[in-house]
Amino acid sequence: MPYAPRASAGTNRAWLLRLVLAFGFAQGAVSMARPAVSYRALALGADERAVGVIAGVYALLPLFAAVPLGRRTDRGRCAPLLPLGVLLISGGCALSGTAGSLGAMALWSGVMGLGHLAFVIGAQSIVARQSPPEQQDRNFGHFTIGASLGQLAGPVAAGAVIGGDRSHTSALALLLAAAGGAFALLWTWRIEHRGPGPAPGPRAERPPVGRILRARGVPAGMFISLAVLSATDILTAYLPVVGEERGIAPAVVGVLLSLRAGATIACRLVMGPMLRWCGRRALLTATCLAAGLLCAALALPLPVGALAVLLAVLGFCLGVGQPLSMTTVVRAAPAEARSTALALRLTGNRLGQVAAPAAAGLLAGTAGAAAPFVLLGGLLVLAAGLGLRGEAPQADAEGKPALGAARERVR
Repeated sequence: MPYAPRASAGTNRAWLLRLVLAFGFAQGAVSMARPAVSYRALALGADERAVGVIAGVYALLPLFAAVPLGRRTDRGRCAPLLPLGVLLISGGCALSGTAGSLGAMALWSGVMGLGHLAFVIGAQSIVARQSPPEQQDRNFGHFTIGASLGQLAGPVAAGAVIGGDRSHTSALALLLAAAGGAFALLWTWRIEHRGPGPAPGPRAERPPVGRILRARGVPAGMFISLAVLSATDILTAYLPVVGEERGIAPAVVGVLLSLRAGATIACRLVMGPMLRWCGRRALLTATCLAAGLLCAALALPLPVGALAVLLAVLGFCLGVGQPLSMTTVVRAAPAEARSTALALRLTGNRLGQVAAPAAAGLLAGTAGAAAPFVLLGGLLVLAAGLGLRGEAPQADAEGKPALGAARERVR
């Protein structure tokens, strides 16, 4: 039987708040570093294709580590992955800032991505274990506010630091990102609470990956998450390139990216009322479809004011997919393999982060820097189609069908 700690209501608020703060600083470091890496690569002579390759390497190392980390977490504690992830994130940021070649930048970008993966697997597994079924939607939504806070602050900080000498100022931004990310360590201790349930030993049953992937709801949750994350990732990596083409200053690009993140935070704060109003299936479908159309519209030569409005609405729509895909995967997976299922979801994310930037780089090299946004639009429209199929019709912990229980839980 898997180890499933629970906390009291008061303790529940404390651990979740600390997790949100830690995630905010860790994600803020990554969100500050990603556009800084793009600007530094451009300063070192990279073209659009090379920027896409470096963005893809960020996901390459994590691609091979996700499932082993998930298996390890299913057998024991989640919390040790948090400080490990922070150290790798900060180290990758700092070493990217001192790298003098595109190859070195790609390598340290991969280390940064590995740290982010370790942190997220540990943090998501803590939320899954310590949240009662009726609080999973809410807690995953609140947890992802930490990511949005980091995505809000990181690009603004990068835009404020990066100036005329792109090589020097982008390196400074990466070093500051490393220092800021290290603050996440302050909230990663004693964040996991042991409950009365027995911890799984090395002989605990481990369902094969194929069985987890065949569980209805897992593939759809993985693809929706992949599409939403790819949209966020390519926006962060390619809006600076579009800005350079259109004469938009780095500080303005940072504000535009933060508008998107701020709208995502607003979405997650009102997710409960939205779920009560229309239900999970309709909410996922509508927001993915709207986000796909808005992403495609980014390819148009819009003025800065129109871009700001479009990115704000896009950010609101993108705020739904990640937390609800986490809940979908957790409920669909076998109880003894939930961390592995979350790791598989992250593996799908990383596959998207490898393939989408590579495809984006090819498109940008042939059709211009705005062309990748059309690709994102197609991915999100396809995700909307999968959202129509809904979740697995399995019973939840209270014995209610998943779709019906989802509406009951948010009342």
